[in-house]
Amino acid sequence: MKVCVTATGPGVEAPMDPRFGRCAYFVIVDVDSMLAESISNSSASAASGAGIQAAQTIANAGAAALITGNIGPNAAETLKAAGVKVYLASGGSVREALERFKNGELPETSSASVQPHSGMGGGMGRGGGRGGRGGGRGQGGQNR
Repeated sequence: MKVCVTATGPGVEAPMDPRFGRCAYFVIVDVDSMLAESISNSSASAASGAGIQAAQTIANAGAAALITGNIGPNAAETLKAAGVKVYLASGGSVREALERFKNGELPETSSASVQPHSGMGGGMGRGGGRGGRGGGRGQGGQNR
């Protein structure tokens, strides 16, 4: 059985990444042989749809289960449709998460654990401010 774990780097000794759609790597491990394959997450910097793209990546890689810290609603639905079971874990290495999985210690979820767009900061750095143009009283702004 192949299990995917979200990670900050390649290999089973890498720390888990709590994010799903924006994690750095997917470490896919055959839990019987412990042979691992690390896949860089090409959708991590996508403007939108990172969770759906990530879900498609691990489903295409043949993973039957996913271990991650958090998952959004669109990714959860995509994985459910692909028949990939989702288990929640936090902290530790990929290897430690796999051990907890094999021991039956991880809770399975069939729904989102976070709201949409939780992986990036609100607004992604666009807008929000006045660009240093002032605008307050006495600063030469538009208050006339």
